[in-house]
Order: sequence, then C-alpha cells, then structure tokens
Amino acid sequence: MGTTQTARRKKTQTPSFETVWAALQETDRLITKNAREAAQRQKEYDRQIKEAAKQQKETDRQMKEAAKQQKETAKEYDRQIKDINKRFGDFTNRFGEVVEHMIAPNLCDKFIELGHDFPRSSDNMRFKDRINDIYFEVDYFLENYKKAILVEVKTKLFIGDVKDHIKRLEKMRRYADLHDDNRTFFGAVAGVVISPHVKEYALKQGLFIVEPAGETFNITPPEGEPREW
Repeated sequence: MGTTQTARRKKTQTPSFETVWAALQETDRLITKNAREAAQRQKEYDRQIKEAAKQQKETDRQMKEAAKQQKETAKEYDRQIKDINKRFGDFTNRFGEVVEHMIAPNLCDKFIELGHDFPRSSDNMRFKDRINDIYFEVDYFLENYKKAILVEVKTKLFIGDVKDHIKRLEKMRRYADLHDDNRTFFGAVAGVVISPHVKEYALKQGLFIVEPAGETFNITPPEGEPREW
C-alpha cells in the first residue's frame, strides 16, 4: 500500500523548471516564426498592391495616350475630309467651266448631227408655278417651236440622277400642259464619269448620253426612238 502511494506521487509531480522553460522557448520560437512569416506575407501583399497600382497607373496612362491619339486621328480625318470636299468642289467647279466653254456652245451643233435642230439654248432655266406647286431647274434647255430637250449635267452620273431627271421631265410635261405648251420634250444626261451600267440604264430609259471624248464630247442616242414627254 505504501508502494502504491509513492507511485501516485511520482505521476502527479510538478514539471521541472527546465521542462517549462523549454516549452516556453519552443512557444516563443513558433510565435516568432509565425510572426516573421506573417510579416513576409504582408510585405509580399503590399508589394503586389503597389505593383497592381503601378500597372493601373500605366494602364491609365496608356488609355489617356490612346484617347489623345484617337482625338488627334479624328481631327486629322476631319481635316482630310474637308480637304477632299474642297478639292471635289474645285473639280466640280472646273467641270462646270468645261461644260460652259466646251459642251454648251456645241450642244446644238451635236444634236443637229443626230437630226434634232435646236436654234436656242439656255442654261440654269428655272420653272415656277406656285398655284400648282411645280418647281424645278434645268441645267441646259435646248428648244425650237416644236420640241425641246432638257440636259442634266453631273460630275459623276449615278442611277439616282437619271431617275431624278425623269421626274424633272415629268414635271416639265405637266408644267407645259398647264401653260399651253404643246411641244415634245426629250431628256439627256451628261457626266465626266459614267459607269457602263449607269449608261446602259439611262439609254434604256430613252435618254441621250453626253460624255467627254478627248478634247470634245460625244452624244449617244438611245436605241430606237428617244423617249418623249
């Protein structure tokens, strides 16, 4: 019985100072290690944040630079468009001068070769009938006492221009009927640039085609009889 009490006292003995001190040192080592690792992780996190901020700053700079370049490109594009429009306007004006000095004075003579004698020629003819709401303008109006021809002049002729001229001829017919003008009217379209399909379309509509040929110009009549209005 005495032996059993001695064994129990050994099992419940208080840990020695060395044991406690060793445990405290191990605990302190683990805390220090964890703190160092946490500090390293925080440092790495801070570095990543700074890097992300730097990249964002660079991205912002690039976006601002791109926006600036886009704005400059848009300005340059607008400048080029204005320059093109100006040149096109100058070209159109020069073409008007070509028509005035080369085509217009000889239109009547050219149509005589095709069997149509128009002794009178007028340019920029305006027709107005306020009562019947009829308004239109004709670039060149060739006429005699029996018939007349309306000539529309374009730098580049499109199918839409041909359709518009046909509407103009219809207005001419209506205007003439309302003003006791019983003459027959024909149509012609002139252009520096006329693509084959536009030319074919205009000819099928019964219109004459006027186009430059070297230093002069040619008139192509429609197949068969020209259309009358």
